[in-house]
Amino acid sequence: MKKKTYLLLLASVFTLFFAACGPEIDIDKLSPEEAIEYLDAKIKKHPDDANLHYQRGKTLIALGKQKNHSQYFKEAINDLNKAISIDPDHAEYYIALGDAYFSIGNTGESYTALRKALQLDENNFEAHLKMGEIAYYSGNHELAMENLNKVTEQDPNNQTALFIKGFIYKEAKDTANAVFYFRKLIDLYPDYEPAYEELGMLYAQHRNKLGLEYLNTALKLQPENINVLYALGLLYQDVEEAEKANEYYAKINVLDSTFKYAWHNRGYLEMVFYEDYPNAIEFFQKALQCDPQYAEAAYNLGLAYELAGDKAKAKECYANAEKLGYKEAE
Repeated sequence: MKKKTYLLLLASVFTLFFAACGPEIDIDKLSPEEAIEYLDAKIKKHPDDANLHYQRGKTLIALGKQKNHSQYFKEAINDLNKAISIDPDHAEYYIALGDAYFSIGNTGESYTALRKALQLDENNFEAHLKMGEIAYYSGNHELAMENLNKVTEQDPNNQTALFIKGFIYKEAKDTANAVFYFRKLIDLYPDYEPAYEELGMLYAQHRNKLGLEYLNTALKLQPENINVLYALGLLYQDVEEAEKANEYYAKINVLDSTFKYAWHNRGYLEMVFYEDYPNAIEFFQKALQCDPQYAEAAYNLGLAYELAGDKAKAKECYANAEKLGYKEAE
């Protein structure tokens, strides 16, 4: 037997030995795969230990989020239901179950599990936070705010609760309150990039150059954040600083050559600001290669051809844009 194979086999044997017979291991220090292997062995020896099923369920949820695979969540649901059937009086079991159900898109079962957790412990911080998150992502802002308020009553500076509250106000077009919460987050957590990003985008919507300050700070914290790069490009484009706008769009296309909006906007800059129609045509074509259904790019490609003097190609592109559903703004 080769030495490497022997060592791997020996390590596996030791893992199983300690799981079944040896001292307890802190599974938080293991990778999810290692933790599941360890818990499998423990459950085999103690099949009616509710906490072991709960621990494996939580680990499977973590692995499902890491691998983006629904099968792990389904296995987690089985484990958590087993834990509940053995010992139904633990709120944390229902909270984890609610998380697993929501991860596979079953909002109804998720709410049911979280409500059960709150029946067992009406002030359970984690249950209210998870209920607030799920309600927000499900579009039930009233229920989300009700639960998030209970979270901030216990922890006024809770990062997740404050961020979701900011988003709720942003989506309600209550800019003043949205700005309040995102600024509060920056004051409390100076390295929290999402708050700078959201503030920058809020100001950018109004073509306010203050957005540049927040977006550039976000970019320092996450230099390859395509959403921030695009927001910067769009804001510079809106205030007619074409060179700076093009700089950010070009950075995006280096990071992601399939980002159609950056190609399209580069075409727009070449067409409108520089009157370089061959370059504009090239960029609009790249946008359409990324998404052949991109009606606006099809129309602007036609416009670039028309401005370049190619009427036949322009007519062809306009017809394609109309077929794709493009309608000129009134």
